[in-house]
Amino acid sequence: MSRVTIPIAEAHALPRWRRPQALLMLMAVASPLAFATWMALLNNFVVERAAFDGFDIGVLHVAREIPGFLAFLVIYILLFLREQTLAILALVLLGAFTALTANFPSFWGLMTTTILASVGFHYYETINQSLQLQWLSKDRAPQMIGWIVSAGSLGALVAFGLIIAAWEGLGLSYRTVYWAAGGACAAIAIAAWFLYPRFEAPVAQHRKVILRGRYWLYYALVFIGGARRQIFIVFAPFMMVERFGLAVHEITGLMLFNYLATIVFAPIAGRLVRKYGERLAMIVEYAGLTTVFALYAGIYFFHWGVLLAMGLYVLDHLLFALAIAQKTYFQKIADPADQAPTAAVSFTINHIAAVTLPAPLGLLWLTAPGTVYALAAGLALVSLGLALLVPRHPEAGSETVLRARALPQPGA
Repeated sequence: MSRVTIPIAEAHALPRWRRPQALLMLMAVASPLAFATWMALLNNFVVERAAFDGFDIGVLHVAREIPGFLAFLVIYILLFLREQTLAILALVLLGAFTALTANFPSFWGLMTTTILASVGFHYYETINQSLQLQWLSKDRAPQMIGWIVSAGSLGALVAFGLIIAAWEGLGLSYRTVYWAAGGACAAIAIAAWFLYPRFEAPVAQHRKVILRGRYWLYYALVFIGGARRQIFIVFAPFMMVERFGLAVHEITGLMLFNYLATIVFAPIAGRLVRKYGERLAMIVEYAGLTTVFALYAGIYFFHWGVLLAMGLYVLDHLLFALAIAQKTYFQKIADPADQAPTAAVSFTINHIAAVTLPAPLGLLWLTAPGTVYALAAGLALVSLGLALLVPRHPEAGSETVLRARALPQPGA
């Protein structure tokens, strides 16, 4: 077992497969093997095995998001564990409780396994964001994160491909699929522990909660994005099952196509962010999302068909690849020692709406589902307004266009 500590600046001497970028990609493959499988089967599983309605699924997603809301606690866990170690342990936890999902087909059974798997998922995602921004240079980060997103989509693609190929042909049970996916996630995490050395970032991270006034625009983007994204995650796939009656293999096929498209588009998105900057990428993303959610509302108000719903589902995932810009925007404006604590705090901010919205929106869904998507379109429009405040060249001291204009000009 290799437990050698290697500074990031010296990691280039390692074989390519043992470098920090390779570890980030390997972990990015492991997480969606479990989480994407859980999401692909969830809506059919809760309807067929646990008799859920819109309110029940809303409450379940509230429970799923509670660990994300408490992500700031990661800061205190890091007093005792290295970030890299915590990321691997979180993946093991995610895999283990994903595997157990189908063993407890009841409301409270699903609540328990969902919360524990979610602790693993959200703590991994928190640390993963921090490690990306610490281990990748500002110049290479957009494109490299694009490749990491692509690797994660590959993991999901493998999971979905196996579900489609085997669900009908082999008559697999929910239990078999959940155990296979969760077990694969945990196995990859354990392999990463043995195969990779400890990597040491160039700047030691603060081990306390940090909120800085000059990061306010980043916090606002994260907050609104969490509310908007949660509406899509909870209700878009549920609509496919409840309104259009799509079966497991059809839902999985749609998600498979999403991830196949993301494998191709995410590296392109990274190059676009690197070339044209975070401001333009965010404007394109949020303008596109406003349109997507407005058209989703139209599906209910004007009774448009399933093909439009499926096309919008794919388009949303492609636009989400541009969220790379939000990460690299913060990397450029932040104190390097703030990456880990701010990643934890930003996940908590992101999940304030995620914890509070699904249950009341689940009740609204029972009577006016189109209104739920109209609300999401409004939130995307707010994000677009915030994106217009991002400078063309963000940096410390020039976090917003308002602050940039207030700074003394060269030669003044």
